Amino acid sequence: MSKPARTGRDAAAEISAIIIDRLEKGVPPWTRPWRTSGSGGRPLRHCGTPYTGINNLLLWALGDMHGYRSRYWMTYRQASELGAQVRRGEQGALSVYYSSFKKTETDAASGEAVERSIRFLRHYIVFNADQIDGLPGYYYPPEVPATPLSPSLRQAAIDSFFAAIPADVRHGGNGAFYSPTFDYIQMPKRSSFISMDHYASVRVHETGHWTGHGDRLARTFGKRFGDKAYAFEELVAEITAGLVCAELGLPNELHDSHASYVGHWLGILKADKTAIIHAASKAEQAFVYLTAFGEVGQAGSAAASELAAAA
Repeated sequence: MSKPARTGRDAAAEISAIIIDRLEKGVPPWTRPWRTSGSGGRPLRHCGTPYTGINNLLLWALGDMHGYRSRYWMTYRQASELGAQVRRGEQGALSVYYSSFKKTETDAASGEAVERSIRFLRHYIVFNADQIDGLPGYYYPPEVPATPLSPSLRQAAIDSFFAAIPADVRHGGNGAFYSPTFDYIQMPKRSSFISMDHYASVRVHETGHWTGHGDRLARTFGKRFGDKAYAFEELVAEITAGLVCAELGLPNELHDSHASYVGHWLGILKADKTAIIHAASKAEQAFVYLTAFGEVGQAGSAAASELAAAA
C-alpha cells in the first residue's frame, strides 16, 4: 500500500459532502453506477481486489459524477510501476481506511494504568484508470452498446444466492418488509413485479434488514418511521442491497417505498459527518455475512463474525 497522505484534509467531511450532494441530486451512489458505467460491479484496486466499506460508495459516486467507465482505481505510484502516467491536471480521489494506536491512561476509579486502542481515519489519493494513459488494456472497459440483460441470464445466480440464506420468507399481500419481532421477510407474490430482477432487488433490501437481527449482526432497529435509528437502518439495508445487486448484476433502484427516507438520510448525514462511513461499514458486514452462505462471495462465516465483533 502506498504511503497515506498526511495533509490536514477532513476526509470524513469531504466524503459526507459528496454523498449528500448525490442524494440531493436524486442519485444515491449505491443504486446507479453499475447500470451506467462501462464495466459495472464494485470498484477495484490496481491488483483487482474489490474496495470495501465507504470506498465503494465514494468511488461509485465520483465515477458517476465524472463519467468514468473503468472499475479500476490506483495511486500515482502504482500507475507509474505499471509503466503508465496519470494525465497532467487530473484530480485524484480519496481512499480511506481506519488505523489505530495504543494509548495508556490511568483509570479514575482504580488508579491502575489501562491501555486503550484508539481508531482514526487515514486516507491516500487514487486515480481512475480513465485518468491514466498507458495502462494494460484490461484496465479499460470495451465500448459495449447498452442493452438490457435478460433475467434468465442471471436467474441461476439469483436462485443460488437466495437458496443459501436461511431466512423465513413469506409471499402475499402488497407490501415488502422485514419483521424484526417475528424474524421473517414478507414479500408480494413474484407475479406482482414487472421482472424477476426487480423482485430480487427488493428481496435483497429486506434480506439486508434480516442480517441485523439480534442473533446475527445485532444492529439497533428504530421503533417508528422517522426516528434516527429507523432511518439509519434503512440506509444500511439500501447500501447492502446495492452491494449485493452489484455482485449479482441486478438493477437496484430507489423504489417509491424507499424514496421517503432520502430526507431522513440527508438529515443524519448533515448532522454527523461520520454517519455515512458507519453505515457503509455496517452494510459491508451485512454483505460479507450474506455472501458467506453461498458462492457469490468467497468470504467465510468466520470473516463475518470477525467483522461483527469489530463493529
